[in-house]
Amino acid sequence: MAPTSTPRAPFGRVLTAMVTPFTADGDLDLDGAQRLAAHLVDSGNDGLVLNGTTGESPTTSDAEKAQLVRAVVEAVGDRAHVIAGVGTNDTAHSLHLARQAEAAGAHGLLVVTPYYSKPPQEGLYRHSVAIADATELPVMLYDIPGRSGVPLSHETLVRLGEHPRIVANKDAKGDLGAAAWAIARSDLAWYSGDDILNLPLLSVGAVGVVSVVAHVVADRLRAMIEAFSSGQVAEATAIHQGLLPVFTGMFRTQGVILTKAALTLQGRAAGPLRLPLVDATPEEIARLKEDLAAGGVHL
Repeated sequence: MAPTSTPRAPFGRVLTAMVTPFTADGDLDLDGAQRLAAHLVDSGNDGLVLNGTTGESPTTSDAEKAQLVRAVVEAVGDRAHVIAGVGTNDTAHSLHLARQAEAAGAHGLLVVTPYYSKPPQEGLYRHSVAIADATELPVMLYDIPGRSGVPLSHETLVRLGEHPRIVANKDAKGDLGAAAWAIARSDLAWYSGDDILNLPLLSVGAVGVVSVVAHVVADRLRAMIEAFSSGQVAEATAIHQGLLPVFTGMFRTQGVILTKAALTLQGRAAGPLRLPLVDATPEEIARLKEDLAAGGVHL
């Protein structure tokens, strides 16, 4: 069982959207995934999100997704929330992935807005509810119109929050006004899905983060959230500002590319990327080293 947490933060405060380690020849590296998961939890993460964009989910098979969830639950499931990404642009396939994740031991589901086909809001609503009805697991929505092509409107988010198993939203929309509106009118626990907006989203009611940079700075993100929650806003701001070079540096190109590069520089399991993503160039790695150093990350 995953550890319990407060109702306002059903999955904890600091979660990493975890990369999927591969071997040198491109196969799934389950041993590496277990080692990386244990390191991330030891570093201050309350939970790990698997099989999301950062986990290269478009390139992993359904079987690999299930194997990854089982391996990570085995490694850290007694001390961290393990959330499985199951959203696709095919509702029937998403239902299959949701049931598969539940059988593999996941503690929750991440449901991204269906991409490419651009459904209307009623379609987005029905898609999300169908997935929430498919298992007994709590659901975190994932609103990222820059990738999906359509946003979840704040009205739809409020409506979805009425479902007993839809408990949270990962917000990567970049619209603080819409976030504030929906947070004030729903019981959804709000998580920042855009690292550079972590502190601004906390200021309008977010309870935590689903972070990419938490691969390397989870302890400082936790310190920022704890400072803000205890009213030490100046300290939280100082931590956030100190991390700005990391936020910028790890997204100079596609985030998975530089996250895997950073982990490799630290000697941690990561491995290559699957096409159409490509490994970081020597020039990108050199710039990444500079950015991480400027943000206080020691390699």
